[in-house]
Amino acid sequence: MPYWNSTEKWKARGYTLALLALTLAQVALVICLNYWNRALFDALEARSLNRLMVQIGAFVVILLLTVGVTALHMRVKRWLQLDWRKWLTARVLDKWMAHGHHYQLQLTEGEHDNPDGRIAEDIHVFTESSIALTHSLVYSLLIFGSFADILLTVTGSANFPGTALMVPGYMVILAVAYAGAGTIFGMLLGRPLIRATNKLQSAEADFRFGLAHARESSESIALMQGEAAERQQSSVHFAELGHRWYRQTRAYLGIVSFSSGYGVLLPVFPILIMAPQYVAGSMTLGVLMQAAQAFQQLTSALSWPIDNLAELARCRASADRVMSLYRDLVSLEERGTEPQGHRINLTQSQKTEMVLRDLCISNPDGQVLIEGLNVVIQRGERVLISGDPTITIGLFKVMAGLWPWGHGEVWLPAGPAMCFLPQRPFLPVGSLRAALCYPHPADTYTVSALRDALESAGVAWLAKRLDEVENWQSVLPLRAQQRLGIARLFLQQPAWVFIEEATSAFEPQGEEYLMDMLHRELPDTTLLAISFQTGLERNYQRKLLLSHLPNDAVVGYGTPLRALRKS
Repeated sequence: MPYWNSTEKWKARGYTLALLALTLAQVALVICLNYWNRALFDALEARSLNRLMVQIGAFVVILLLTVGVTALHMRVKRWLQLDWRKWLTARVLDKWMAHGHHYQLQLTEGEHDNPDGRIAEDIHVFTESSIALTHSLVYSLLIFGSFADILLTVTGSANFPGTALMVPGYMVILAVAYAGAGTIFGMLLGRPLIRATNKLQSAEADFRFGLAHARESSESIALMQGEAAERQQSSVHFAELGHRWYRQTRAYLGIVSFSSGYGVLLPVFPILIMAPQYVAGSMTLGVLMQAAQAFQQLTSALSWPIDNLAELARCRASADRVMSLYRDLVSLEERGTEPQGHRINLTQSQKTEMVLRDLCISNPDGQVLIEGLNVVIQRGERVLISGDPTITIGLFKVMAGLWPWGHGEVWLPAGPAMCFLPQRPFLPVGSLRAALCYPHPADTYTVSALRDALESAGVAWLAKRLDEVENWQSVLPLRAQQRLGIARLFLQQPAWVFIEEATSAFEPQGEEYLMDMLHRELPDTTLLAISFQTGLERNYQRKLLLSHLPNDAVVGYGTPLRALRKS
């Protein structure tokens, strides 16, 4: 598997071999306990105190070794589970958080709902259960081989009922038949369990997502008095969860009922079968108890499929959810290497200008929004972008590398960094200093620089809260959040700034003030701003009016810009 061939392969393989060695030690101790069990009952049958004391001493040694091996085994197994989970989580996160895939994934078809739950929970279940199940399977196979040999040795042969025919290894045959019947009936009764478990996990994820979404939008819900609607929606999600829970319960009922009877009969069945041999004097009490215990160990090993059916279903469901997400992320990654005619090609230019050449923007389903877009934007220009919101915001995402759907070329300017400012800036939970410096470390800028940026953005009153820890997206109103986004520009001093309605919450005077401040603080910065408010043209040198209609997009004032609509 990829994890065992990764850069950490020798450590992973070393821990895996250690886990196998400790599993062998566990099996050896179980075998020792089986032989000790025979010696104990023989000592009791002989009423020998000396032999009993020897067996007590032997048991103490076996007990101490069992405790030590079990503890060490658990330590190694849990390290391997966590390390595999860490490796797989990092691999999926790298693809999810690369090149805007986390955003693009929302716009593409596929089985990848609730990717956060798949990464946090399903990877956890898959890695932990896979190692636990593999260990228990190896353990069961070793137990089967060992105790089949013991049972063959101690029970010998027996007459077939009503005949003189001798059946060698009859207890092994009975153990296989007993476990086989249990497995077949268990599999038949548990067939619906995998499907029911998968559907239940999806319902659980939907319920969690709904609650998280309500928490993130709590202010909007409260202002619109939408609590009843959200409560109703949560009830709908929980009702679906409950429905799928009961379906899983029905799937469990048959297998649990059968397993309980199967388990109660198991310790009694071999004693009843071998009792005539003991009564006839052909085996000692110790041999009888050793054989009965070996029969239980053997049938338990053979019952591994039925005993682990629920966990196998859970592991399989989580593996499917992780693999579905990973495949869709790989598909998004592969689209970035498609021929230029099938996607929008973003290329780093050697010039200090941005060029849009024969740009066609479409939806993920192929519907064309605009095509034939040719624009050249020079360093230091200030361009207002207006028109159809779908097209303008699509253009914003194209330039940010988030929207590959369409074709044509975008030549990005060489030189200093570019900065994109969405309508609602992301403010991570933590100190205001960290939120203001994001995505850079919290100690990137000095306190004086932070205070100056806040003052220039019109939120100087937040300077005294730099070290407070809050969920700032919930604590601050949208207008203050947008001003913090502007303050980041004053700190970062980017050469190119792309603004998507980042002043939509401002009154006209406040927007005029911030535009003047941007001109003064960032005099050489190229500014491209999407805005649908009127009266802002005086702050810009050119205007792009983008529309679905032919010849209805202009550059500057009155200069036609070719923008055709695909019929």
